[in-house]
Amino acid sequence: MNQFNRINTVVLVALMLLSGAAMAGSWQNNVSVGGFNKVHIYTPDTQSSVGNGRALLVVLHGCTQSIDAYLTANLEDAAEEYGMVIAVPDAMNKAGFSCWSYWQGTRSRTAGDYKNLISLATSLSGNSAYNIDADQVYIAGLSSGAAFANTAACIAPDVFAGMGISAGPSIGTSSSGAIGSCESANVALRCEQYAGSYSGFLDTQVASIAFGDADTTVDQCYNRQNAEGMADVYGVDELPGSNVVTENGRTADEYLWEDNRVSMLWFNGVDHAWSGGVGASGSYINGSNINYANYLGQYFRDNNPRIDRNTPPELSNVSVQESNGVLTVTGNVSDADNAVQRLDVHIRDTDDNQVHLNTTAVASGTFSVTSQPLPDALYFVSVNASDVDGAISETVTTSVRVGPAPPDTAPELDNLQVTTAAQCATVTGEVFDINQNLASVTVAFSNATVTASISGNLFSAEGCNLPGGSQTATVTATDTTNLASSDPVAFVIDAGQTATLDEHISAGRLDYTNYSNCYLEYSSAPFKLDEVVVSASQCQWQDNDASCVGPQQACSTNNGGNNGGGDNGGDNGGDTHNDCAEFSTANYYHKVAGRAYSTGNYFAPDYFAQGSNTPLSGSTWGVSQLYSTDGETWNVGVCP
Repeated sequence: MNQFNRINTVVLVALMLLSGAAMAGSWQNNVSVGGFNKVHIYTPDTQSSVGNGRALLVVLHGCTQSIDAYLTANLEDAAEEYGMVIAVPDAMNKAGFSCWSYWQGTRSRTAGDYKNLISLATSLSGNSAYNIDADQVYIAGLSSGAAFANTAACIAPDVFAGMGISAGPSIGTSSSGAIGSCESANVALRCEQYAGSYSGFLDTQVASIAFGDADTTVDQCYNRQNAEGMADVYGVDELPGSNVVTENGRTADEYLWEDNRVSMLWFNGVDHAWSGGVGASGSYINGSNINYANYLGQYFRDNNPRIDRNTPPELSNVSVQESNGVLTVTGNVSDADNAVQRLDVHIRDTDDNQVHLNTTAVASGTFSVTSQPLPDALYFVSVNASDVDGAISETVTTSVRVGPAPPDTAPELDNLQVTTAAQCATVTGEVFDINQNLASVTVAFSNATVTASISGNLFSAEGCNLPGGSQTATVTATDTTNLASSDPVAFVIDAGQTATLDEHISAGRLDYTNYSNCYLEYSSAPFKLDEVVVSASQCQWQDNDASCVGPQQACSTNNGGNNGGGDNGGDNGGDTHNDCAEFSTANYYHKVAGRAYSTGNYFAPDYFAQGSNTPLSGSTWGVSQLYSTDGETWNVGVCP
């Protein structure tokens, strides 16, 4: 078959598959990622209601089953309901009948498709475009895919927090056991052996085991053998009785083990197939029972021990009163699911000098903290609270003056920075108004003037649809008396490339892997692709909704704008030496500006420079000097 006919065949097949697909356009089909040549990826509009970001569910096909069957398996419903990215890879190292080769080869993190699955999960989790919570990565599968998923979850329990095993033979069994009589297997021993030095992560893993009660292809003995085996791995006992799971009038029988660490389902009336719920169809997809992906979304969300479910305290009605140089900070603090432990009040002057730090043991309710007498000046007061598990509230920042007001003075701008993504630029910084009558901060981009959002003395403004190349935005702070100050910031925008599909392919921005998706959307019309950074050293060309994407590859030389660079200081906004930016301020404000990150509790966290991971001296309000030559990696010290 020549290339022209092959391409048109691909397009025709894609049209047939997508014509009836729900929510078409949110699937990225046949993506090359994580060692797999073809992966269907669905990205929902929603986020997970727990943890940080989205969940990820990797679904493995069964023998003779195409990954295209899962385009009509109602996976989108679960994805949207539970904020879950769905990835359906096509096995690279198939055994007979296109099975996942769970009974063949080495079972290790560096072998075959086990290595590829780990790479797929970590690649998607590491791609900020998907916003995946690494503690909510799961794997599921049907038949041979179920056995392979179970094995992979045992090999890499640090990667996979949970598994969904549907109609699968037990791990370590032979191919004959899948279509013949039941093979006895010590699932627990094998799983722990596969995990090796990673076995500690099994202590926080969960497992759902499922089977259709009308399955005559794979012996139903494996349902209980697998469930009891994983329960032995986790050290939990079965709870008495059973539950009935109901969805759209369809029912499944559910058996649970302690702490819901293991669940076992029987799909009533389902044969050897993935249970997709009402309306599901396709090869080895059954629509006569509940939607198993929906069940997994809820089961993982509710029972994954790795998810941080602790909500931080909340502050309200925070106010500061001044009397004879003494500041009194009052307000309310509450915590919905834990006990408030500590209140931190930090006071600094306009020169960034720490003049007061108060740490008070406090319970939920009202609070009142009083400072020592302070000299005449304008002060910034920051307040936050932490609970007994170290969760920190949002910081509330306000300003207050001690002594008479000075003559009217224009506001001052400081720590100006620019980060870029595709054709958008975000300008951030600090604004100080000694008269406390700031009216606005605006940023004049080349195509529009944007009014910045202001929180305390921090501001942020984003401009989009910017032209490519080097340009300058002007930041202006104005007070109520119309006194103003302005500073320019320079940055570079990569405007992307506009061309036809064939021209994009010829230029290496796209390849034929995703040809059908791109052709269906654009045909022969020109369209624009932006180069987006997807990892530390890899980029990908994408259209505006990432439905037409190219392979991950080395970033081109004109991608500087998309790497988050272009940081330039204005007056007092950081010294610059050629292409080097330099800032000196409190560790907390480095964190707010993205130059640093922190771990641990609020009052005594560990701070590290972003990119280099160099520890910063001092705690929250310790002052550090950082520099960067690329806007991404920050180092302690001064520009070289």
